[in-house]
Amino acid sequence: MDVLYGLHPVEEALRAGRRRFDRVLAARERRDERLETLLAQCRAAGIRVSLEPREQLTQIAGAANHQGVVALVRPQELLALEDLLAPVPARAAKALDGHERPPARLLLALDGVEDPQNLGALLRVAEGAGVDGVVLTERRSAPLSAAALKTSSGAAEHLRIARVVNLVRALEELKRHNLWIAGLDERGATDYDGFDLTGDLVLVLGREGAGLHDLVRRTCDHLLRIPMAGQVSSLNVSTAGAVVLFEAARQRRAAQAAASLVQKAATRSAVPRSGAQKGLGS
Repeated sequence: MDVLYGLHPVEEALRAGRRRFDRVLAARERRDERLETLLAQCRAAGIRVSLEPREQLTQIAGAANHQGVVALVRPQELLALEDLLAPVPARAAKALDGHERPPARLLLALDGVEDPQNLGALLRVAEGAGVDGVVLTERRSAPLSAAALKTSSGAAEHLRIARVVNLVRALEELKRHNLWIAGLDERGATDYDGFDLTGDLVLVLGREGAGLHDLVRRTCDHLLRIPMAGQVSSLNVSTAGAVVLFEAARQRRAAQAAASLVQKAATRSAVPRSGAQKGLGS
């Protein structure tokens, strides 16, 4: 069983409906409306709920910041790389009509992020920025542990996540499906905000401190950098990921708004005017 702890992770796992719950444990010492509402939702879903001493929850969670609730759930089912290439139904449905191409895909690939807090923060950022899928490596990568899931505040429950054995091979496969590969590297030649992030794109983030592996860096089509005005040469990987992913989200919203205006203008010009206009020669 996986362990989820904290109000947000348990709430989002319940809301997403992708996990099978074994049981939920709540601290006897905590009694408030938010926790009671969550426990009522669990009971309504047929999930066993038990009240236990806070110390027992701390022991099961392996951390004291469980906010009085711990859930034992079946492990999250991870996807294959091919699954991330399938269209996202919710996003494809946003097309205005059958003549509009599906929204461009945005994937996040992590090249050996080993800190659970960084992984959780990146998953939270990815979900908030509208990323279509996340690629993790099987080795030298933080697991989807209780600590990572707590830091993600439940965002991991809504993401499509795939684990791959070899990231370079995975990126090459994504290239064959017409996705551009952009790595974030402080030695990159292009500023992130001067690059077109609206197309089918994979953003690759590297390890804490060391950055991208050499083979991964050489596999990227573009290397982007975040210009720094101070004495520090780079940002924490989760902060850097937030900067670039939300710039991609901003660019995509702007492109979608512009396309919508163009389509509305075309629709108006195609509507015939009612009544014939008379001129001097009538």
